Amino acid sequence: MFVRSVCVCVSPRAGLEFRAPEPERHDRRKSSNGKPERPLTPGASGQGPIARALLLLGVSAVAVAAANEALAQDTQLPPLTVESTKPAAKKKAAAKKAPAAAPAPAATPVASPTPAKVEAVEPSDVPYTVPAGISVVGSGEIEAFGQARLDSVVRSMPGTFTRESTSNPGIAVNIRGFEGQGRVNMMVDGVRQNFRFTGHEAGGFAYVDPQLLAGIEIQRGAVSTVGGAGALAGTANFRTIDVQDVLKPGADSGGLTTLSWGSNGLGWAEMGAAAMRSGNVSIIGAVSHHDESNYENGDGQTVPFTGEDLWSGLFKAHFDLASDERLSIQAMRYNNDFVANSYDQTLTSDIYKASYVLRPADNPLVDFRANVSLSNIEMKYGSYYTGAPPSIENGEGRVIEDRGVGVDASNTSRFLLGSVVVTSNYGFEYFSDDVDTSNGGVNPMGRSDLASGFTQTTFSYGIWDLIGGLRYQKFNLEGETALTSGNPFGLPAGAYSIDNSESSWDPKVTLAAQVTPWLQPYVTYSQSMRAPTVSETLMTATHPYFPPYYVLEFVPNPFLVPESQKGWEFGFNLKQDGVFAPKDKVRIKADYYTQKVENYITACIVSTFTPPFSQRDYAYFCNNFGTTDLQGVEVEGEYDVGYAFAHAAYTYTHSELPQQENGLGAESYLPDHVFSITGGLRFLDEKLVIGMRGTFVSQTDIGGGNFEESYSLADFFSTYEAYEGLDLGLTVTNLFDRAYTPALSTVPTGNPAGLETGRGRTFLLTTRAQF
Repeated sequence: MFVRSVCVCVSPRAGLEFRAPEPERHDRRKSSNGKPERPLTPGASGQGPIARALLLLGVSAVAVAAANEALAQDTQLPPLTVESTKPAAKKKAAAKKAPAAAPAPAATPVASPTPAKVEAVEPSDVPYTVPAGISVVGSGEIEAFGQARLDSVVRSMPGTFTRESTSNPGIAVNIRGFEGQGRVNMMVDGVRQNFRFTGHEAGGFAYVDPQLLAGIEIQRGAVSTVGGAGALAGTANFRTIDVQDVLKPGADSGGLTTLSWGSNGLGWAEMGAAAMRSGNVSIIGAVSHHDESNYENGDGQTVPFTGEDLWSGLFKAHFDLASDERLSIQAMRYNNDFVANSYDQTLTSDIYKASYVLRPADNPLVDFRANVSLSNIEMKYGSYYTGAPPSIENGEGRVIEDRGVGVDASNTSRFLLGSVVVTSNYGFEYFSDDVDTSNGGVNPMGRSDLASGFTQTTFSYGIWDLIGGLRYQKFNLEGETALTSGNPFGLPAGAYSIDNSESSWDPKVTLAAQVTPWLQPYVTYSQSMRAPTVSETLMTATHPYFPPYYVLEFVPNPFLVPESQKGWEFGFNLKQDGVFAPKDKVRIKADYYTQKVENYITACIVSTFTPPFSQRDYAYFCNNFGTTDLQGVEVEGEYDVGYAFAHAAYTYTHSELPQQENGLGAESYLPDHVFSITGGLRFLDEKLVIGMRGTFVSQTDIGGGNFEESYSLADFFSTYEAYEGLDLGLTVTNLFDRAYTPALSTVPTGNPAGLETGRGRTFLLTTRAQF
């Protein structure tokens, strides 16, 4: 496993950001310790503190107002995903080899803007520098544990889980018990992945190739900057490899290849990437392939329909227009063939993105970011998996397509108000999804738009940081649907045109104190909102049962209102070196959260009966009016002493959220307790790493008074640097061949009753060459 170093710029106490390669700032004024010494006094840029404050408030108001105007004008702008950053530190964090399976950051921001002074932070320290619930992992852990299922990596992070589907290769992130239908904003390189379909599955998947990933960033809780619009529970960003991940330090051209073979159905996987720099231009191209077959569980039984045939690739180019200005473009394709939901399926995802950065070295009021993105995801149904399709609602030839457009822009301004250091990030984001179907069954056509203006400002004085954020967002949803007679709303049968819109103001406030150089407690209050989706609002079809004796009708609900939450979070960061040994490192991050959720959306069923033996049920999505409580504890910690390292994560979740109805989503709760620990030793001048990972998951409520058993798993990993640029890896997952079913998982198509679906013992051999 290998973790690459990137520049992570944070303030001494509060904000942080992950930064991809950018135009280098040339600041002629440096202090003796190598940190930037840009003046932050009144008049440094020709404006006093009062004038700056008024200017800042005015720009913030314009950004918020722009959200409402965007929807009013039915904006058709291409998508934008902003990555806000701060002034560059003098030098990057030392390129030190991180422990195997240690977290490493990615290239888009997951937390608040930083105050004026910034300093370099090692990648593994990122979660312990910000007063918010964030976690990151790097390419090392993804390479070791994510090739079989990326879910295994995400589930090792505190407060974070996944809805695992053994048949569907997508990933569905669950944060603090919330999942599906956009409750968690899942992104690839900052581009929203809003593809959804209705079935016995999660309410939405992101499709990304683990072999092309360089990092994963999770932010738990409301997000009041770019990426947080419409997300009830947080964000998950999957960062793909870039030029700096391929080139060796100081090289202008080079390549990176990985070749792996796995037992138990994993088979061969190959990835090749090449990158170059020439003048003001840098580019990267990569292609990957993985052909996987059905695997066996710990009892030696084959779990059906768990294979895939995946091809993916990407291209990125960066153009330095000036020393403080950069334009970047990228394109990605993901193509996968698999069997799920009773049919052969082909999933194709295309992502296009353009980014612009302007960071003048002599103007602390300007740190501007803009992004435009296009996302097109198409799922095609082939033949029915048994060969003979059902007589009702034959899904052969079904096509579901989601065309997403996103635009965002933000700026960060830094200045002083007297002796208070002020850092303010403000901007707007807009995205739309146009869903089209052919033979869509229960999956409707329609369009949704959401526009949002936001501002978040950090006031730093002495040991205190006060971070205040405010988001305004407005959504609009429109489409055509139909109601049948006898529907639960008492409306006349016939066709209906739906055009719904609502808005909300969502504040977020954090107070943090650096009470000692190593301890930072904080408290946060936040609100967030999620709008109903096209599938929840416009769904209509008949389920293939046995009419006329039993009919299940899916009914649209034009009366849905947005979900909302109000919550508190109490936490602390602990970061100290030289505790038990002169050069060791101790890191701890912990928080307790409590939330009240209103109008949570689940499925409802109304039954009717016509004598002598005909039953008709109406299923639709509905709001659970009233307030639902949930709370939890999240703990993450690391210890590193050079020759040995350890990382642990623990999550306790107590949720009273109403369960989803199986078939319109997936039924079950998060397990109450999840604990994972990774530890290892380094030998031969840290060229050889040997370690173990253990995971414990408590029993899981799966509805109807039934529970999935608790389970414990053990994994082994080892890496060896044969020589510079060539690394060998061995991973053994489920070392003791335990038979189990993963918590919060979906039973695959054609799975025999009682068959455990967890993958049995699996060996993975990996070769990684960088040249």
